[in-house]
Amino acid sequence: MNLKEMFTDLCLPFSKDQDLINRFWQEIEKKYSEKGRHYHDLFHLENMFLELETVKEHIKDPVAISYSVFYHDIIYDATSKSNEEKSALRAEERLQQLGLNAEMISKVSSQILATKSHQLSDDSDTNYLLDADLSILGKDLEVYLDYTRKIRKEYSIYPDLLYKPGRRKVLKHFLELESIFKTTDFREQYEQQAKQNITTELQLL
Repeated sequence: MNLKEMFTDLCLPFSKDQDLINRFWQEIEKKYSEKGRHYHDLFHLENMFLELETVKEHIKDPVAISYSVFYHDIIYDATSKSNEEKSALRAEERLQQLGLNAEMISKVSSQILATKSHQLSDDSDTNYLLDADLSILGKDLEVYLDYTRKIRKEYSIYPDLLYKPGRRKVLKHFLELESIFKTTDFREQYEQQAKQNITTELQLL
């Protein structure tokens, strides 16, 4: 999957300024390749796009959701509580410069902000975005455990004494949800495995 080509194709209907588009792509590439990123990287974006490809007939606005994928973790600092807000703001700035209309920019911003709390949305595209973002939870146990190791590396600034209780809280929150996945497609594919994986991780913490 060529993310650069995808991003360029996404931007060209709005702006013919190739230098601007290249600059924005380079920013995305640089941000998602930062030293501290072990999971929230370009591979994470690729995986989300692959997941969304499987449900593309249900996506109402593929352009908006694609921008949301590219920008949802552009700002990522393990010590910050406002990554989603900062990422949404960055998306708004860049999409204005590309010439998108206010309605679409607002939609992208709302979708990015939704990745903070992962609550069921009235907007079906937002639910698909959230499910693609969490799809790793329902993968084979081996893949899931690799993900947990990468997340731990991203939070390496915190000792186990602080990390483990925080992680337990996040995992228990997922298990308390009526369902982790918001859409029928993802629920049928990943829900059962995700609950097993999370339960296994809780036992290992």
